[in-house]
Amino acid sequence: MSRRLLGIAPQETSFARRGFRCDAADLRARLEEVGRTFVAGYHAALEESEAAPLAARLDRVDRELRGWAYEGAAMALAILDAMTPWRRRSARLPRFLAGPADPHVYLAHVGAGWSLARVPLSPARLRARLDPLLGWLALDGYGFHQGFFHWPQAIGRQRVPRRLAGYARRAFDQGLGRSLWFVEGADPGRIAAAVAAFPPARRGDLWSGVGLAAAYAGGVDRSGLAALRAAAAGWAPQLAQGAAFAAKARQRAGALTPATELACAVLCGCSAAAAAAATDEAQRELAPESTPSAASALPAYEVWRQRIAARFAGEAT
Repeated sequence: MSRRLLGIAPQETSFARRGFRCDAADLRARLEEVGRTFVAGYHAALEESEAAPLAARLDRVDRELRGWAYEGAAMALAILDAMTPWRRRSARLPRFLAGPADPHVYLAHVGAGWSLARVPLSPARLRARLDPLLGWLALDGYGFHQGFFHWPQAIGRQRVPRRLAGYARRAFDQGLGRSLWFVEGADPGRIAAAVAAFPPARRGDLWSGVGLAAAYAGGVDRSGLAALRAAAAGWAPQLAQGAAFAAKARQRAGALTPATELACAVLCGCSAAAAAAATDEAQRELAPESTPSAASALPAYEVWRQRIAARFAGEAT
């Protein structure tokens, strides 16, 4: 019944259906496979919401693509939890995150945020149920959803959901930047033009998302990545920070790929392992996440991102 009521038709993620542009057939096929894998993970969780058997299904997905399956599953579990609030003590998503989704915890938090676009759930309430630091990735997921499914409004008209305020808008923009990798078919020139159309205050977070997608999803060669870095110009440290996030997510999942290695070499000036280690180093002695006070307007998540960006300032080649 959940599948019938909440299912997403596979064609909904196709480039033709979404109106995305992509000049290379092989790249388009790769990015469309990402969408299909996400939807497959989403449907798997609608059909089997218990953590262990669900993970057994997700783990049959190729390791390189598996993170997206876990991301889709987390979206479904977040939606099911929101629709059954009386089951709070036995909520599905927390058990999934604490158990089999741990190797994919970054993408699972992102996937949970997709639910914000599908059910009337407060972003603050969702974050309160997630990891204090990584919970901001849920807003990233919300931004990606809006860019992917509603790009004329979210990218063309630059609309941000009215219910988002403060730092949530910036986390949203990181996900919106990730969506540009799909919307613009990983084309550096079109991505740069899209980011440049936004107000300067939003561009750094958008470039961070672009870097994350470039290093996690891949699909372009060294010259394309070099063009991307050149286009980012003064936002190159934010681009590198996003790539480092991708490296850490893939390392934790045991799924480092040649595409991630190449992206880190070009965007961060180091190996994927070194980029991932930089995220760990930047997280040390990070103050516990809490509601920002007047004395500290930046959440720990943003301090973390800034430390990583500073580490790579001027180092990418």
